[in-house]
Amino acid sequence: MVETSDIAPVTSAPRRRRYGLDGWTLLGLCIALLVILPVATVFWLAFFPRENIWPHLLATTLPRYMTNSVIMMAGVGLLAGVVGTLSAWLIVMYRFPGRNVLQWGLLLPLSIPAYIAAFAVVDFLEYAGPLQTGLRALFGWVTPRDYMFPEIRSRGIAIIVLAGALYPYVYFLTRSVFRTQSGAAIEVSRALGCGPVASFLRVGLPLARPAIAAGVAIVMMETLNEFGAMEFFAVQTLTTGIFTVWLEASNAGGAAQLACVILVFVTVLVLLEKLSRRRIKFHETARNMRPPERQHLRGTKGIVASLFCTLPVLVGFVLPIAILADHALGRAKLWSDPFLWQATLRTVLIAGGAAAITVVAGVLLVFSVRLFRHNGLSRILPVTTIGYAAPGAVLGLGFLIPLSMLDHRVADGIQWLTGFDPGLLLVGSVGAIMLAYCVRFFAIAVGTVDAAFTKISPSLGMASRSLGQSPRQTLIRLYAPMIKGAVATAALLIFVDSVKELPATLLLYSKTTLATSAYQHASLEDIEGAAPAALVIVLISLIAVAIVSLTNRD
Repeated sequence: MVETSDIAPVTSAPRRRRYGLDGWTLLGLCIALLVILPVATVFWLAFFPRENIWPHLLATTLPRYMTNSVIMMAGVGLLAGVVGTLSAWLIVMYRFPGRNVLQWGLLLPLSIPAYIAAFAVVDFLEYAGPLQTGLRALFGWVTPRDYMFPEIRSRGIAIIVLAGALYPYVYFLTRSVFRTQSGAAIEVSRALGCGPVASFLRVGLPLARPAIAAGVAIVMMETLNEFGAMEFFAVQTLTTGIFTVWLEASNAGGAAQLACVILVFVTVLVLLEKLSRRRIKFHETARNMRPPERQHLRGTKGIVASLFCTLPVLVGFVLPIAILADHALGRAKLWSDPFLWQATLRTVLIAGGAAAITVVAGVLLVFSVRLFRHNGLSRILPVTTIGYAAPGAVLGLGFLIPLSMLDHRVADGIQWLTGFDPGLLLVGSVGAIMLAYCVRFFAIAVGTVDAAFTKISPSLGMASRSLGQSPRQTLIRLYAPMIKGAVATAALLIFVDSVKELPATLLLYSKTTLATSAYQHASLEDIEGAAPAALVIVLISLIAVAIVSLTNRD
């Protein structure tokens, strides 16, 4: 969940506007309430279900869902935290073979959605896959009883694959902290007799603890949100349970109750992350602020560091890409399929539209809060970021029910007036899925835009208003040019996340996108058919990863 900074007023607005309503305040309230709507709907359905199956869930599947969810979150969070933190420390503090390539290569797994990595890895490791087939041919084994091989569709393999896809969140945040810490602290620890390991444990790790906690919290929330990979590995979690109860049992109330359990998990994660850094404060004086000096690792130590940083890139990016490329490249029939390019165009247009709408709504909401400092709106603003923490399945369910009700009312009205039954107009439409994307990633827009506004002096807005500029003119002529870089970054991130989003798309959109195309083929064990759509998703995502890595080079 993205935190917003303390809101400072842009102008010296009249005090009556602090509590009153005007056009800008009403606009901000409408945006905020629209973002909160799906979560509120989920709670309403959970507490007032048509058929209460909570006792049945509690006695049957809920313990299994919760156990698997906790194990997966803990396992992926721990493994991703260790890999991300240690690789960030090595990249920042040392020079070793391949470091200049690995410092941005470690970000590459972000371009591959976890469910796509799962499809590829399972295809490679399963009994009929190339690895076991090659081992049987090499050693003369005939049946599975001739050799021991770990169960592929299991929690253990799922933890490794998801950690390989999600560790960059921890790596990126902790690397930023290590790069900005003072080299003097490390030098003092070495002067006091601390070796490399002791310096890391006593100086580097405590300084990076808030960033590590934030990164691990994001990893655990993404693990809880994951649907495609969990289903493919046959791991029943709370998110897969929502689909089972809603789509197979046709019980919206039960699905909403499971969604509330997920929201409780997310809330606990956010609170624990905040508590972990509540009393941790470090301050550096300007005189001591100089970056740490990298040490050269030669011989065996340099090779070990290179291998450690290379392994997660191989598992999280190179292996899945190689498997997908082997299935798709050189097969012109797959790439000439018109449905693939229709899905690509549809995905780009929907994701682009959602990104544009989301950043515009984020700018308007933050500007409304800063312009008039309305107390109610200021309190609502942090709540609007809950969408990023809530899994796509939860938001999809929260939108599906009210849209269905509205759809039926509209259809009944049209039929009463004209005698023609138009069917469902909203559910399964482009508008429904774009709205879900906007809510899901609204926190990215709010957090990025609010940070950009924070860097602008309030006196500029006051000067603009004193010269007779209206709020709209102040926003367009003054602030828009100053925050366009942040807006572009937020739009790009939202675009890429929308391209990769699967659970909400499955629930709310009736046509095929790249994500649903890859999932549908892979769920039928047709990895070859899933590969082109998966590779296109990776290619689109790589653009964002390249921009992130280029802007954070050192």
